[in-house]
Amino acid sequence: MENKVRVRFAPSPTGPLHIGGVRTALFNYLFAKHNGGDFLVRIEDTDQSRFVEGAEEYIRQSLEWAGIVADEAPWNPGDCGPYRQSERKEIYKEYAEQLVKDGLAYYAFDTSEELEEMRERLKAARVNTPQYNSMTRTQMTNSLTLSEEEVKERIESGAPYVIRLKVPKKEEIRLNDMVRGWVMVHSHTIDDKILMKSDGMPTYHLANVVDDHLMGITHVIRGEEWLPSAPLHVLLYKYLGWEDTMPRFAHLPLLLKPDGNGKLSKRDGDKMGFAVFPLEWKDPQSGDISRGFKEDGFLADAFINFLSFLGWNPGDEREFFTLQELCDEFTMERVTKAGTKFDIDKAKWYNQQYLKNRPDAELAQYLIADMTAEGKETTPEKAALVANQLKERVTFPQEIWRDGRFYFEKPQEYDKKTVKKKWKPEGVAVLQEYASTIENAESFTADDAKDIFMKVLENHEMKIGQVMPALRVAISGKGGGPDLMIMQEILGNKEVAERINIAIEKINKLKEGN
Repeated sequence: MENKVRVRFAPSPTGPLHIGGVRTALFNYLFAKHNGGDFLVRIEDTDQSRFVEGAEEYIRQSLEWAGIVADEAPWNPGDCGPYRQSERKEIYKEYAEQLVKDGLAYYAFDTSEELEEMRERLKAARVNTPQYNSMTRTQMTNSLTLSEEEVKERIESGAPYVIRLKVPKKEEIRLNDMVRGWVMVHSHTIDDKILMKSDGMPTYHLANVVDDHLMGITHVIRGEEWLPSAPLHVLLYKYLGWEDTMPRFAHLPLLLKPDGNGKLSKRDGDKMGFAVFPLEWKDPQSGDISRGFKEDGFLADAFINFLSFLGWNPGDEREFFTLQELCDEFTMERVTKAGTKFDIDKAKWYNQQYLKNRPDAELAQYLIADMTAEGKETTPEKAALVANQLKERVTFPQEIWRDGRFYFEKPQEYDKKTVKKKWKPEGVAVLQEYASTIENAESFTADDAKDIFMKVLENHEMKIGQVMPALRVAISGKGGGPDLMIMQEILGNKEVAERINIAIEKINKLKEGN
């Protein structure tokens, strides 16, 4: 299909993938799937000095955890590879040389000292932003100021050079952005960007335009921080003769700090105690570990649902979408222009909602894994019963073990507040009789536990509210928690009776000591 939508996510392997990058990947994926198109991942590793070992694999794992599956990628190649820019080095050189030949780019031999001198000269002349541009290039060491012979001689002798784009002096560059509408920039504000570095590697600007063209990319959806570069890319498409097939651009709103002041960074996460990366990342050089949403206990579908609302909305009150539903609904018209605040509490709320709708057997696996890590054992059946009791009360799967240990371990201490207010001699008498009554009960369902407890209360002419908190603290050690009768059914009559007797002995001793 000639006009098939093709989009790409093009991260650099310079460290862990920021949540803003995952959001960009997600919006690309949703747009592609909504339009029956392809989603590509291309690794932009032209800056070898910033390459970090393991970063590409981290990107792959992050996208796969989130369910963002690439139709083409380095790990799933199609017909447009290679999908790493470092493996496409020869391709770019050809286009850079073509631009020089057409008089649209030039060789620049300036040393770092010469460039610094130029900057200082412009600063002294009170130029606010010193640039290598249409005004200054005539005073520099490049193929526009040197003779053909000198240029040839320098290149043949191995003198280092870069290739710069020859930006026109007076030209209005326009693009119709899918999010922002018409964007117009005057060429005098753009410097003569380097297209090919002295090490023979292309810069981002040349490589991404060439790759997008050769890979048939129809829409470039990326972060707002790339908007200043867009006019330059439009110019490159024009100079390379690809203006008619140039992709549509869409620049997504920034992800802002929770207070809305500035772009969300790793430091914000560290300071406020939340992850800004999808998965945990261990820095290969420093060994520092950065937390991840997955390891913090976020479910992938809750994470994606939350992320989709950072800069997009369906136009109505709906808040819950599966990935497939997001693909069905997503359009660029509903992407906002303004930056969007990152709200970790909203992310937690989503996780809570998704967690309580998970099957008990699935949550049981989290509980079993956490118990196994501490050398504890249980049956899948009991784990599922416990998960069912706690899933409406927790935000993350790991809290099921944290909050539900009492189902597997006798309490070592008892809630002081409850003991002080509710542990009374008349209540203890009820607990003693209740324990001895249930110890040999043939049936002990939640209903049985309630019936027996109510009868014992009746015998002592006491109300349920007078003794229930003491019963709960005796069994679980806590002042609150899930349904007390179902809790007893899960524990079993023998265990409940034993716990009550232990609690009476321990708490009475403590009270006597006071």
